[in-house]
Amino acid sequence: MAFTKLSIKSTPAGPASSSQTHQETDIWAIFRALRDSRSMFELRPGHIQTLQAMLSFLRPGHGDTVFASNNEICRRVGGIDERTLRRHIDRFVELGFMKRHDSPNRKRYRVRSSDGHSISYGLSLTPLLERASELLSVAKEMENNRRDRIFLRKQILTRLACLEEHDPGNGLVSEVRKTLRRKLTIVEYRNLLTEVDAENIGMSTAVDAPETIKLPANDGQIVRHQSRSIKEQKDLEDKLTNEPPAIQKLISICDQAISFSTNRLHSWVDIENHARTLAPMMGIHANTFDKAKTAVGTEKASSAIFIILQLGKHIRDFGAYFHSITLGKRVQQFNPAVLLDRLSKTESIIA
Repeated sequence: MAFTKLSIKSTPAGPASSSQTHQETDIWAIFRALRDSRSMFELRPGHIQTLQAMLSFLRPGHGDTVFASNNEICRRVGGIDERTLRRHIDRFVELGFMKRHDSPNRKRYRVRSSDGHSISYGLSLTPLLERASELLSVAKEMENNRRDRIFLRKQILTRLACLEEHDPGNGLVSEVRKTLRRKLTIVEYRNLLTEVDAENIGMSTAVDAPETIKLPANDGQIVRHQSRSIKEQKDLEDKLTNEPPAIQKLISICDQAISFSTNRLHSWVDIENHARTLAPMMGIHANTFDKAKTAVGTEKASSAIFIILQLGKHIRDFGAYFHSITLGKRVQQFNPAVLLDRLSKTESIIA
């Protein structure tokens, strides 16, 4: 559809003034502005389609009045009912975007006198053109709000991904993701961003806080003291990392995995057998589980299956996550006991 520019002629009120002001307006730019901001005026897509069909009847130099009959307008819209067309026109008249100039016989036409004066009977779109600046401003404001909401949403999702990576069991992540399913205002998005930022700052502070080292009085013992402290700390971390979690603790917290078991699990053999049953259901190949068992041990590999299933929707790809914490780059960070503690705290908060 071609872009049509209409000349709007306005005559001053004084009889002595014969000058006229011409203002060229892009009628389709106004139409797009109203289309994009239709929710502000409670207009439905059907209203916009009717207006588009009516605008297509206008021709340059022939004014801003639609002379087409209702039947012709209905046909151009796509075959809508005439009663629907009348309701659409009534709505535009009510909003002040259109005026009816009815002839005595209700026909739509134009008559001209010999001196150039004319009378137009039909549907006048002059009010729509006169509100061009208002519509363009509203449409621009709505577009800016839409872009700002998208930008804030992406910021929140980025911070949630960072938070989820360091703490998969964090309760705030699931809560915020549920909130993001709704259509939010800019203020609500900003409040969520502030809340997630505060959580990220608190976590980074807890993780990165330096430990205070008490130095001995004798300077000659400093090197030996630091060396011994580092070795003892490393041994302690290795012990905590390699220590399997308690069976009862694993069973009580990971209720999702237990719900698939028909028998009670009493030993690590029972847990391993059940984990082997769950792994293919989660997209984890049996060979991958065997490799993980060889690399990190039966307890950690089986615990990983239970914990991943318990985390559920917090993990996008079970197979990739299992490989990462048992065979990949995050194997040194995976500590089942710590994750179970976090899951236990999260569930107690939700409860």
